[in-house]
Amino acid sequence: MAANLRALAARCTFAVVDKGRSLADELPQQLAKIEGKDKGLLQELCYGVLRHLPELEYDVREFIKKPLTGKQRVGHFLMLVGIYQIKYTRIPDHAAFNETVSACKPLKCDHLKGVINGVLRNFQRQQAAQDNQASSNKLPDAVAFNHPSWFIKKLQSAYPQQWQAVLNANMQRPPMWLRVNQLHHSVDEYLVLLTNEKIEHLLVDKISGAIRLTEAIDVNKLPGFQLGWVSVQDGAAQQAALLLACQPGDNVLDCCAAPGGKTCHILEYSPQIKSMTAIDIEASRLVRVEENLQRLNLQANVVAADAATPEKWWDGKLFDRILLDAPCSGTGVIRRHPDIKWLRKSQDISALTELQQDILKNIWSLLKPGGTLLYATCSILPEENSEQVQRFINDNPDAEHIAITDQVNDIGWQILPNDNSMDGFYYAKLIKKSL
Repeated sequence: MAANLRALAARCTFAVVDKGRSLADELPQQLAKIEGKDKGLLQELCYGVLRHLPELEYDVREFIKKPLTGKQRVGHFLMLVGIYQIKYTRIPDHAAFNETVSACKPLKCDHLKGVINGVLRNFQRQQAAQDNQASSNKLPDAVAFNHPSWFIKKLQSAYPQQWQAVLNANMQRPPMWLRVNQLHHSVDEYLVLLTNEKIEHLLVDKISGAIRLTEAIDVNKLPGFQLGWVSVQDGAAQQAALLLACQPGDNVLDCCAAPGGKTCHILEYSPQIKSMTAIDIEASRLVRVEENLQRLNLQANVVAADAATPEKWWDGKLFDRILLDAPCSGTGVIRRHPDIKWLRKSQDISALTELQQDILKNIWSLLKPGGTLLYATCSILPEENSEQVQRFINDNPDAEHIAITDQVNDIGWQILPNDNSMDGFYYAKLIKKSL
């Protein structure tokens, strides 16, 4: 019997929200149970529920007296899946009702069929009135913007003029960006290949040459993908290799390198460096680094290692350039990973900043005098970014900040979600002075 998509979506979102599992870990397990076009629909349902979670929770509360708990809890997520379909997909309402209620059996909650059917039908009947009420009554910010309250407050403090735009950007589907391997083709040459295949693009970033497609496509339809001519990488992430600006003969270190996109880009962009060492604390994640290097026919020394304890793995040779893509909250890539909103907690940020500072301090000792360290995160929180770098500069007199943008008084370069259609990202460039 074919698996019920709504049951799989309910299990997946339940595992993420209530059990704290990563969507990147949980969704592939559910996708493996189905085939073909159903995979796209399952992904849409899971991503959609996680994007709109507070709003859907608000909708359910309107029609149920007592929250489902314990063994019935997965039924709650089935209701969220059902309402998401009615509210945001083109699935006919009758099909959404039937398939969602039918999911009770594989979820072993047949006794909830009547409740779930009633909630969905009541929502359908009252949707127009509810929409009118929502527009006239002020909803809590967490519901109106579909983000946790603690995060909204941080954005309001950090970006008083832009916080709503950031939250709205996080709710959008991310675009597909391409990085051309210029060891094979120039950007202009690759654009001709895309045009020949009738693959439309919207933008070429003037600085990096990053290409944004009109719509996402299967990577195997990209000219020369399996031959290493092109990679998929967000436009913000493609700035790293340019900013690091490796020179011929450099000994280069990429910390926290998995899945290897920036490692490979540095090797493509600066093919005359002497050596590249790519480390990550999780050996399992380095498999992706090795796969990317192999597809692109590039060479690097890939090591499972903790950047916070270099004494356990460092060979004593100082590095000319270091990219530290530090562990962070991931708050700049919520549009790609909506589960971040529910997995990350307010209390996590202080622990992350201490870890970042510890890694930065230890890795700094591996850099040659005159060398460059590029600090990067996919966060938009100042305490992980500009405040973190300022703290490091204050504590280390041999660290000199080099301005990246025209705003010379800014510490680093903060890219907010949807700036130039890119992910949220942060970069700061530090030179090690000889004292």
